[in-house]
Amino acid sequence: MLGLFGSLHLGTRALQSQQMAVEVAGQNLANVNNPAYARQRVLLQTAPTLVGLLGPQGTGVQAVAIQQIRNGLLDVQIQNELATGGYWNAQQSALQTAQAIVGEQVDRHAQGANETAAVAQAGTVTGLAIELSDLFNAFRAVAATPASLAERQVLVHQAQTLSTRFNQIARRLDDLNGQLNAALDQGTNQVNQLLVDIARLNDQIVNAELPLGGIANDLRDTRQQKLEELSRLVPVQTALAANGTVTVTLAGVTLVADRQVTDRIETFDPGDGRLQLRTAGSGPPLQPGAGVLAGTLQVRDGPLAALRNDLDALAAALIREVNRIHRNGYGLDNHTGADFFTGADAQTIAVNADLLANPAHIHLSDQPDTPGNNRVALALANLADQPIAALNQRTFQEAYNQIVASLGLALRNANGQMADHELVLNLLQRQRQSISGVSLDEEMTDLIRFQKAYQASARLITTLDEMLETVLSLKR
Repeated sequence: MLGLFGSLHLGTRALQSQQMAVEVAGQNLANVNNPAYARQRVLLQTAPTLVGLLGPQGTGVQAVAIQQIRNGLLDVQIQNELATGGYWNAQQSALQTAQAIVGEQVDRHAQGANETAAVAQAGTVTGLAIELSDLFNAFRAVAATPASLAERQVLVHQAQTLSTRFNQIARRLDDLNGQLNAALDQGTNQVNQLLVDIARLNDQIVNAELPLGGIANDLRDTRQQKLEELSRLVPVQTALAANGTVTVTLAGVTLVADRQVTDRIETFDPGDGRLQLRTAGSGPPLQPGAGVLAGTLQVRDGPLAALRNDLDALAAALIREVNRIHRNGYGLDNHTGADFFTGADAQTIAVNADLLANPAHIHLSDQPDTPGNNRVALALANLADQPIAALNQRTFQEAYNQIVASLGLALRNANGQMADHELVLNLLQRQRQSISGVSLDEEMTDLIRFQKAYQASARLITTLDEMLETVLSLKR
């Protein structure tokens, strides 16, 4: 049998166990608004039994561990979904900026069998499209009165406005490309810092858990938060080692092993000014496939590169076709052989400085000494409706509408993917919250329950103390 002193030990263990349960409930309540925290609970089990005259006899209860309530599968799913969300968010942000730069608003709710054409038709043109239309309207106006200096001045002014718009769009797209390169540099720095943090937490976890064999729940919470921040940037794979550390790999390359950062990532310029990713110092370019860095690479080298190239092709075709007709005409003073536009692409297109200074030099006649002749002006005006071979047999306006439609569809896809991601992520987070989240009602109930158990254990010890006093009084 336990005897009075054995019973006192039983009461003491009960008191300590209930006290620990109260402390853990308090820890849960303190972290109720901490999104990285997973609720904990004390695992209580029957203390080892003793064999007595009447058979095995219980010795009370003991706390054996503080358990963290987590679902590892949900954590991995959330990490993967964060990588997907980072990928599409990076694209969405860059495409929205590009749309603002171009100055067009595309109705992304357009429907139809030919979606590209539908979006192009549904687009509300507010930028370069109007400037293109106004240029050819100016050609038509000057064709009506080819000898009018006022109409010629309006023409060169409109042409210069169009050229400036091309220049601005090209410059801003180049600036956006530079910003995306800077974002890659910043992102790699964040990745490398998170790798250092995770390795340090691995070390802290091992040091905390090895001496007594417990689980460093709070450190593991912090590490999981760092892993999720890292997953949003790059789609890392993680594996839990027997000693409690996490191994982190990316595209088959181990970045963190045990308590050390074994590799880092960096940006490098392959020679075209478009930064790429690789492991530190060597190795082929990394293709993460998901995460903010992958989304930045894809949008820069995909839709935005196509947009920039298409605008250059449109400007080059406009320069070439207008100059081809214009240089064969004559001005009011028989000036001939001059180009209307200078430059070669969207960044360099400009109106011939000589024509800006002297609009009389604009070639609108197909013969000298005929100021009322408008055949060249009409040919220039008719360019608006002619399919251009360099633009895949589209007119200038159709080619530009296609450019805007492609940008709009890329943004529409990014918006749709982000909406899907938010739905999935919210679902996963709600599921994790239902498992790992702290419930105020539940914790308050537990707190009262453990408090009552503590009081009962204290009452047991008080009773045993009185019994001991009775036994001692027999000796007096």
